Amino acid sequence: MLLWTIASASDWGDDMDNATHWDRVYVGKANEELSWFQTGPDAGLEVLDRLSLPKDAPVIDIGGGGPSAFALELLSRGFRDLTILDISEAGLARCLSRLGNHEGVVELIQGDVRRFDPPRRYLLWHDRATLHFLTDAKDQQSYFAVLQRAVCCGGYVLIQTFAPDGPRSCSGLEVAPWTPEELAAALGGGFAMVESLRHNHWTPRGKPQAFTICLFRNQSTGEHP
Repeated sequence: MLLWTIASASDWGDDMDNATHWDRVYVGKANEELSWFQTGPDAGLEVLDRLSLPKDAPVIDIGGGGPSAFALELLSRGFRDLTILDISEAGLARCLSRLGNHEGVVELIQGDVRRFDPPRRYLLWHDRATLHFLTDAKDQQSYFAVLQRAVCCGGYVLIQTFAPDGPRSCSGLEVAPWTPEELAAALGGGFAMVESLRHNHWTPRGKPQAFTICLFRNQSTGEHP
């Protein structure tokens, strides 16, 4: 069976409001009603394919619950060490229904990325459309502090977030867009930008959303996966 754990279950605090919000989004809408839903492959997969990571590479997908195609595509490519972190129980349940039985391959963790305590280091940190929901500077700092602890020496960070000319709100929440330069500054000098590109995601209703997609590599010396 898939392993499902809860991060910091005894200290949810204000995170419970965020979890409730996203639970309501997932319970109240079908996949085709979610603006980030896509029937085709995730745009970041083209970047990932160029890395030629080993199939046993530990990968963590941030906010990967719900209808995300990223996890399914990784499994179809033969990856066998995947962790999905999401604050929403309903989102993880929907993800679970799509993943099927991947014993020993996928771990689902319910928790807020800002307070996530990584149990180990990962070779790839992937985030599609989570970071831009963190509009407070302290929350952004917490996000990047967790990321820096979670990514191993030589590991990669693949972030997909709204671009400055993208939406100003999504799912009833304000968002904070990012440029490649802003992402590089937030990550710090220990992470080198490998690639950046602009991508237009088309929502199920046919509206374009401008995304910034960036790949970074951790240049620090230290622990390997």
